[in-house]
Amino acid sequence: MNANISTARIESIDVVRGLDMLGIILLDQFFWALYSGVDTPFTQFMAHQFDHPDWTGNTIYDIIMPLFLFTVGAVIPFSLSKRIRETNSNRDIYLKIGRRFLILFVLGWIVQGNLLELDIDRFYIFSNTLQAIAVGYVVSCLCYMHLSKKGQYAVFTFCLVAFTLILLTISVPGSEAGLLLPDENIALYFDRLVFDRFEDQTQYTWLLSSFGFVATTLSGMFAGEWIKSGMSQPKVLRNLLLAGVIGLAAGLLMGIWHPIIKKLWTSSFVLASSGVCYLILAFFYWLIDMKGIRRWAFPLKVIGMNAITAYVLSHVIRFSTIAGFILFGTEQYTGPYYGALEVFGGFLILYLILWYMYRNKTFVKV
Repeated sequence: MNANISTARIESIDVVRGLDMLGIILLDQFFWALYSGVDTPFTQFMAHQFDHPDWTGNTIYDIIMPLFLFTVGAVIPFSLSKRIRETNSNRDIYLKIGRRFLILFVLGWIVQGNLLELDIDRFYIFSNTLQAIAVGYVVSCLCYMHLSKKGQYAVFTFCLVAFTLILLTISVPGSEAGLLLPDENIALYFDRLVFDRFEDQTQYTWLLSSFGFVATTLSGMFAGEWIKSGMSQPKVLRNLLLAGVIGLAAGLLMGIWHPIIKKLWTSSFVLASSGVCYLILAFFYWLIDMKGIRRWAFPLKVIGMNAITAYVLSHVIRFSTIAGFILFGTEQYTGPYYGALEVFGGFLILYLILWYMYRNKTFVKV
């Protein structure tokens, strides 16, 4: 079971990434459509679990973006070590990292920055998960290339401490320091100051929150390093479980005095969400890579191996509308369930595209 663990593809990471994408490309829309058609306590609960809270509080949906960054970090030791072996020049690696950063940022503009509207008044500079990934990816890659393990952990700790101190000690002009209100906090003030009219006009923050994006990606990179290190699988599993329990507990304890706020990406949120990510990966690593129980996970693997493609297509093309043309006339038979059926039909169309790409070994790597 342990042979070639350092070089073989880790299926559990692909499956976890696929599960994460499933939440974005299907489950959020599906449960809200179901709730709109069938208003029951269960559908209401599930719909709200796939939406973000107004400010404090947590839902299942809050783990989607951290898990995306976490899995990006987890594959860095595999992809980057291969590049380092295959080239004698760091310059080539820097160029590839820079290229990926640029492509992710542009895709972020297309997905949520409204680039394709060609309307400068609706263009947002930094407003998307892909752009958060771009920042976390670049810094994590540089840390992997040039820092020891202790150095990497030091950067992780610095990001958490620095952002916490910024939030708690620097005040918005005309206000007191430490306020973490939806429309009054230093991170949001800084975004509005720098981006001006190109700020995304939401309560989400991006520039200073990049400390948290980097820390989340690094936490995934640590997991990838353990898996790739060649240590026994039981030891890898213990490390993942221990990191998960410690991270979640530390985040919850820190959250008592420094709230867990996803929209700010506070350090307590980084710790708690990374803890959950470690536990999720630990479960799938045990089930798939250790126990070999993987046939059931094939659909998730198909999605996970083209995660960026799935994410971008699901945001650019309204597959549920396309499904509506195919399902035309069935509303009279499905009644209040038609909206959910339409969403699921759209997902199946997207999945067929991803399956065709998988079958033909077409994997889009930006």
